[in-house]
Amino acid sequence: MLDIIPNTEQMITLVGKPLYEIWNKLCALIDEKYDMDCLWNKGGKAWTYEYKYRRGGKTLCALYARENCIGFMIILGKDEQLKFEKDRENYSNEVQRIYDETQIYHDGKWIMFEPIDTSLFGDFIRLLRIKRKPNRK
Repeated sequence: MLDIIPNTEQMITLVGKPLYEIWNKLCALIDEKYDMDCLWNKGGKAWTYEYKYRRGGKTLCALYARENCIGFMIILGKDEQLKFEKDRENYSNEVQRIYDETQIYHDGKWIMFEPIDTSLFGDFIRLLRIKRKPNRK
């Protein structure tokens, strides 16, 4: 049985030290702006772990980990997609491309990023703001 909450050593073994540092920086960035419940889970077929930010039954975003890879997922509903579309030129080309390539489901666009550095973090925070205003000063 998979131990749902991995320790530092398990995470470093899984994703590697550089990506684990990116993971930690991303978590710190989200934690700095949002006071959320954080839930560890199995990552389904494609990922080993899921780390979800939720509050009041709504998911803000989720981080994923698998061998040598981390993921950052945000789901934008219809209204949120419109907000993104209005502001899209303020996002990096990479974020726009991934957004455009993401399939739309009945409940929105499930946008998955696989960050390898911190270069998209500003865009990630902007995307999170579309979903929810930061509740930490």
